[in-house]
Amino acid sequence: MTQKKSKKVTRHERILAALDANPALRVTELAELLSVSAETVRRDLSELDDAGRINRTYGGAVRSQVFEPALTERLKLRIEERRLIAATAVTAVQDVESMFIGGGATTLHFARALRSSTRPMTVITSSFSIATELSSNPLIQVMALPGIVEAKEGMVQGPETLAAIRRYRPPLAVIGASGLDASGVSEALLAAAQVYSEMIANADRALILADSSKYDRRALQGITPWSPRVQLICDIAPTGTMATAIEAAGASVIEAGKP
Repeated sequence: MTQKKSKKVTRHERILAALDANPALRVTELAELLSVSAETVRRDLSELDDAGRINRTYGGAVRSQVFEPALTERLKLRIEERRLIAATAVTAVQDVESMFIGGGATTLHFARALRSSTRPMTVITSSFSIATELSSNPLIQVMALPGIVEAKEGMVQGPETLAAIRRYRPPLAVIGASGLDASGVSEALLAAAQVYSEMIANADRALILADSSKYDRRALQGITPWSPRVQLICDIAPTGTMATAIEAAGASVIEAGKP
């Protein structure tokens, strides 16, 4: 039997739909639309903001199509696809002695898979959860980058982070993505995009871990174009214009689970 949605979940869905239709609505307008009090709407907006699904504004909210849900929400999605991508990525980096790892849901799955490594390596990361996962293995030396805390993503960002990244030259950067299209790899969160771009710029090559739900999407900021330095590990190989662009640029694709 299908479980009935709670009133709160239904309100949240109606708020998001209303903001899709009108990207900037006032609290009073939402309260009238939902036939609830302004205080109820404010609580709903705070919860949606905490989940990363909207941006609060003075007196209302903005629904941003380039703004990803918070990390805690994304970790509940496409779990099996991400685990498969992570396992394939660990095999792909088995001879690497040092690497950058960016934040995000798929890279956290990668860190969990990498945690059982039986060889020494050094990992430089901006993510608290990734640092915690990997530090449980005494063979993995974890270097946590400094910076300003971004609580929803569980990572650091800002000028100190970027300056620290520039001091290192590992052979590999392992990065997630919000969007992939013919132009390259992009990220919805501006501060995260700056960190990931710097990691890629200071590594010899980049491994992009992304599932097919990110295809043909362009997020707020590009972090790298396709090039021979870039390799995509995915659950389903791209097709069409995106596949043509990847091949033309000399980038490569590994479809997880395929020989």
